[in-house]
Amino acid sequence: MMRDVLILCAVLSGAAFVGCGSDVGPAPAAPPPCDQLCLDGIAVRGMRETMKLVFNLTFQGKDVGAHDFTTPCPLGGKARIFGTATSNATQGSTEIDLTYELDGCTLLQRDDEPKENYRLVVSGTVRQTGILAVQPSATTALGIMSGALTATGTVYDPPVGFDAQACPLTLSQNGNKLTGLICGRDVTQDL
Repeated sequence: MMRDVLILCAVLSGAAFVGCGSDVGPAPAAPPPCDQLCLDGIAVRGMRETMKLVFNLTFQGKDVGAHDFTTPCPLGGKARIFGTATSNATQGSTEIDLTYELDGCTLLQRDDEPKENYRLVVSGTVRQTGILAVQPSATTALGIMSGALTATGTVYDPPVGFDAQACPLTLSQNGNKLTGLICGRDVTQDL
C-alpha cells in the first residue's frame, strides 16, 4: 500500500511538472540579423507601399487622363499625386506618368515575417512612370525616381531605427521585384 502511495505521488508530481512546463514551451528563435541591405530593402518596400496606398486612395477607379489629387495619409501627413493614367483593358494594365508629393505621409505595416515590418514617415517628391498590372495577363514595369526623398522611422522586427535624409532614389520594379539605389547604396526587395 505504501508503495502504491509513493508511485501515485511520483506520477502526480511528474504530471504537475509537465503541466507547468507545457504552458511555457521553448523560447522562439531570434530573427536573423538585418544588415544595411536588409534595412534598405524594407524601407523601399515601405516607400513603394506608401505610393501604392496614395494611388489607390486617389486615382483608383477614376476615368483615364490627367488628374491632380490631394489626400490625407491614414496615419498622418498628406500626399498630392498628379499626372496621367491610361488604361488598356485588353492587356489588363494601366500606363502611368505620375508625380507624388509626400509630406510626412506615415505608413505602418505589422507582419509575422520580421522583414515585412515597418513604421515610416516619408517626405519628398517621387516620379513614377511605366505600367501597373491590374490583371494576371500583364506585368508591372515601373521606374521610380526621386532627387531627395526622406524616410524616417523603424523597420524590421524587433524594430531598428531607419533614417534616410534627402536621399536620391532610383528604382525599377519588374513584376514583384524592386531593384536600384537608395542613398547611393544598392537595394533589392521582393514585394
